[in-house]
Amino acid sequence: MRNAFTLVFLVINLSAFALEHGGKKLLSYTLWKTVTKEELKERMKKNKVPSSLVDVKYEVDVYDITYKSCWHDSSCIRASGLVFIPKSVSASLPEVVYHHGTRVTSGRKKNLGGEDYLCLGLAVEGYLVLQPDYIGLGHGEKFHLYQQYESLGQSSADMIDAVRELKDSLNFKIGNHLFLTGYSEGGYAAVAANKFIQEYRPDIKVTATAGNSGAYDMSGVQSEVMFQKYSRSHYLPYLLRGLNEVYQIVPDINKVYKPPYDSLIPKMFDGSKDYKEIDKMLPEVPKDMLLDTFVSLYLNNPDFPLKKILAENSLCDWKPENPVLLCYCTKDEQVNYKNSIVAKKGMKVKGAKHIMLRNAGRKYGHNKCALFASMYSKLYFDSFLKGSKYGRKGNTNKRFLLSMAKIAIKP
Repeated sequence: MRNAFTLVFLVINLSAFALEHGGKKLLSYTLWKTVTKEELKERMKKNKVPSSLVDVKYEVDVYDITYKSCWHDSSCIRASGLVFIPKSVSASLPEVVYHHGTRVTSGRKKNLGGEDYLCLGLAVEGYLVLQPDYIGLGHGEKFHLYQQYESLGQSSADMIDAVRELKDSLNFKIGNHLFLTGYSEGGYAAVAANKFIQEYRPDIKVTATAGNSGAYDMSGVQSEVMFQKYSRSHYLPYLLRGLNEVYQIVPDINKVYKPPYDSLIPKMFDGSKDYKEIDKMLPEVPKDMLLDTFVSLYLNNPDFPLKKILAENSLCDWKPENPVLLCYCTKDEQVNYKNSIVAKKGMKVKGAKHIMLRNAGRKYGHNKCALFASMYSKLYFDSFLKGSKYGRKGNTNKRFLLSMAKIAIKP
């Protein structure tokens, strides 16, 4: 499956790159929020984040931008994202692309929340932070192609281009360090963006990537959740919808579901419902929404297209040219920690030399793990700014404080 589709995708994207590189990607930008140091300190206090872990140096302007990107057929579409810019910094800023976790609702909330504060935690210490909405989310066109690595990589690479145009209008400088990170789907998206940039955008140089709790082994470890009780059943139809759009597994993906799901699911992902609403309408065991014949083909036919497509979108069988950190928590109930172990092993087999694993917490589930994994990722990035060539664990004192915080914060 990788043979035909990837060849077509490569030709299309290299052609698009040749036509558009040097052209404008940025469509619009609006100052959305200005966050003061006091506001962030109050948020940290509320969430019991020790003040000594984050050095709140700067106020941050948050811009909502739209930019040009590509749909899987190479047509030009609109995408969007947030840019977190430290205020009153004359020096060049190291750049981080932060990829958020799974979202099913479109548009933009009125206030900052959740992972936006992880972006702010980086920005107040002097990082320029890009948070793409992904294609089909935010103010973007089309719909989200969940866990499809080229689409995720495309939206990140195009946002990097757009922000490099934005710097001329807003008068900030971008340094020589570019980091990729994110959590959950964002962990997968960060590694996907690294792979995409390495394959299709050699003009963009990635310093290092930190993938946190990502489902990298789509055809192996992560596929097992389909056959057991699972708290996020919506992941399966969300995934099948996007993969079928790109690869045409069947003419109509809604026909692979049993009644009543065959009529319910098409209405679920219109961007208006959140994941909690959707999960309430789905079975606890994800495979129970699928026709028995579809499940049987998946289990017993080694040439079944879905198997090959999942393997194609797994991120364990390639060689990153830059250093990579993979963080996880062993009690993660949504993304099995073995995804990270399998990914590291696969990358090392391919010849990658600087792949690190980090257990961010032995007692934390998926949601609580995000804060600690993100902190370890930042310490890793900081080490490059302090001269490390391949990345280190980072500041000893802050790692000690982080260990103390893990003792204090309950699972």
